[in-house]
Amino acid sequence: MGKPLRVLIVEDSEDDALLIVRALRQGGHDPVYERVEEDVALRKALENESWDIILCGYRMPQFSGIAAIALLKETGIEIPLIIVSGAIGEETAVDCMRLGASDYVMKGNLHRLVPAIERELKEAAIRREVKLASKGLRKSEELFRSYLEYAPDGVYMSDLEGTFLYGNRKCEEIIGYRREELIGKNFLELNILPENSLNIAVQLLQANMEGKSTGPDEIELISNEGRLVPVEINTSVVQRMDQRIVLAFVRDITERKRVEAALRESESLSKSLVDYMHDAMIIMNWDGFILFANRAAARIIDFERPEELTGHNMVEYLHPDSFQKAAEDLEAVKADKMGFLSEYQLSSVTGKHIWVESIGGKIIFRNASANLVCIRDITERKRTEQKLQTTLDSLRKAFGTTIQVMVSAVESRDPYTAGHQVRSANLARAIATEMGLPHEKIEGIRVAGSIHDIGKLSIPAEILSKPTRLTELEFSLIKEHARQGYEMLRDVESPWPLAEIVYQHHERMDGSGYPRSLKGDEIIMEARILAVSDAVESMASHRPYRPAIGLNAALEEIEKNKGILYDADAVDACLRLFREEGFQL
Repeated sequence: MGKPLRVLIVEDSEDDALLIVRALRQGGHDPVYERVEEDVALRKALENESWDIILCGYRMPQFSGIAAIALLKETGIEIPLIIVSGAIGEETAVDCMRLGASDYVMKGNLHRLVPAIERELKEAAIRREVKLASKGLRKSEELFRSYLEYAPDGVYMSDLEGTFLYGNRKCEEIIGYRREELIGKNFLELNILPENSLNIAVQLLQANMEGKSTGPDEIELISNEGRLVPVEINTSVVQRMDQRIVLAFVRDITERKRVEAALRESESLSKSLVDYMHDAMIIMNWDGFILFANRAAARIIDFERPEELTGHNMVEYLHPDSFQKAAEDLEAVKADKMGFLSEYQLSSVTGKHIWVESIGGKIIFRNASANLVCIRDITERKRTEQKLQTTLDSLRKAFGTTIQVMVSAVESRDPYTAGHQVRSANLARAIATEMGLPHEKIEGIRVAGSIHDIGKLSIPAEILSKPTRLTELEFSLIKEHARQGYEMLRDVESPWPLAEIVYQHHERMDGSGYPRSLKGDEIIMEARILAVSDAVESMASHRPYRPAIGLNAALEEIEKNKGILYDADAVDACLRLFREEGFQL
């Protein structure tokens, strides 16, 4: 397949047009063409299509080559036009080319047509590239001028001796003078340089005269209002046509100077705060070597000055028992995990053992990643905690003894239920553990279970030990033991709601319990659990007025009433204990 070519043929003879097309094909082209023969058709063809070449006859009944050239010029469309004629003199052909034709080819020499077309297409392509390049250059020059004029920094040009040639708008804004007041004058002659900047400016001028670029340098300028303006200046020596000039960029650094001053003030304040803060602050690298320490750090480890700590490894002051924990915390911070809060033991240089609370995290210090650790001396707090723990242990022991006395008192009045409270308490504790309750709540359930029948101290012993079925009146007295237990315990100081647990341990989920007929969420969870353990232990144990029904029957009873009388979660946990985990009363 030949090279594609879009051809507009201006010719009155269809046969001559076909001869031209054949010549193009023989020359290696695959032409797409349209034939027109008068000006209206030519205009329409130019408007509707894009053509590579126009091949035009010289003389036609309704049109001519000269008219076609004129029409093409009128439209402003740049397409090569070649005159193809059977009878045209050389002078006429030259006139056509003078008027705008690219070439001419005689119809008897159509073998010349393809080379002429290819030559004109190449020249047309070159002309387009030159035009685009010229347009791009003009656009670049305009863009460069716009950039200079509206650049965020001041831009000026001067000769090598320091005479101003150009300044942009920002220059006017920085110094307050119109550029017309500066251009043509040497800056050393102008009153825009304070004495402290004059020497620097002379050095910059000398360097420029030697062809050297400078900067960044900081100097001050005097504005037309007499205000000192700190600026940063960079200069370059460049060639401009036949002259070497200085191109300078000037940046107003007033705000930067203000920020730097504020930063210095802030750093000074921060250093004072860090130095005089009560807690120790230490910055160390990831190998544990101390890069910075404040006065409190020196005080804790018994150094006179914080600088004495710098360069030492923190391991030197760690108690051996804290090595492992400190290493784990350091690795966690290094791996970008959350900062740590830990307690360590330190050993001071004088041999003292110190307990500290330490919090740490990753920071950037002197352009490198580091570990910041804040340390608080908690030695005295540890001593106090130890004393409190000793006191608490004593109180727990005394409380336990008191509970045991209460249990013994109840059982002395009701020997037939001896051990019931302890067994109920142990089962309640196991159910609470199986349910995943917190340790403190589990302990409260155990303690309450141990004394849940303390109210029976107010019931006559002959009723408690009666070997036959109780009368309705006697049973109503028995039911009062929950309320009596509450009255006995409500003023007892305890971390657990002992009085309320004892008060509610005979309430039922459907409201059928006693003494207050509470139901559902009105009953606290501790009492719901104790209700299940109390029921199971009671049914599985012998009573003076009835024999034991057995453990399996007791479990079936609570299972049947799960969610009705007894809390469903507590029942499920109880059943798992006995049926799956082998729990025994």
